[in-house]
Amino acid sequence: MQELYTHAGTQSSTQEVSKVLRNTYALLAMTIAFSAAMAVTSMALGVPYLGLWMLLPYIGLLFLVEKTKNSAMGIVSVFALTGWLGFSIGPIISYYIGVSGIEPILTALGGTALTFFVLSGYTLATKKDMSKYTGFLMTGLVVILVAMVANWFLQISALSLTISCAFLFLSSMLIMWQTSEIIHGGERNYISATVTLYVSLYNIFSILLSFLGGSDD
Repeated sequence: MQELYTHAGTQSSTQEVSKVLRNTYALLAMTIAFSAAMAVTSMALGVPYLGLWMLLPYIGLLFLVEKTKNSAMGIVSVFALTGWLGFSIGPIISYYIGVSGIEPILTALGGTALTFFVLSGYTLATKKDMSKYTGFLMTGLVVILVAMVANWFLQISALSLTISCAFLFLSSMLIMWQTSEIIHGGERNYISATVTLYVSLYNIFSILLSFLGGSDD
């Protein structure tokens, strides 16, 4: 009898993991498409580069997502957040198209997609447990954000490159970490999982674009 209960519990857990993964990837695909549409809209309107000012709405929308993630309003919050990020990156894409053409954009997109599929596929295939890296990742992100804000005023090229490389590494690690959290039961909210994956992809794309476009900003 105990074996029956254990088997039923395992099956239920597997089904829950599959459901969270399906919902996360479906919502991620939709938010990426919406974000791309907002980027095109921003480019068509000729919106100027927003700089660090884009962080104010971003931080507010992150809090909104966290507050509403367990309700239907959470879906609206996610689209608001990802739409804003798409809108704010439009001027950057316009700049690189004007300077280097469309090739760096396409290459950055391809590199971002390849990174996501390789890292997610590896984590899903190996079922690697990344929970032990949680503290390291969160601390690293805080340190990098502080360094990024400081370098906005200092304008040190070497520090800018270091921050970009560190952000690229941590964003890649976050993709593996979030996937691991889902498959090991640490994450059951697909809205939170979607936001983590989307922001990681946004960062990777932005950094690859700056490298490919020859910018140190």
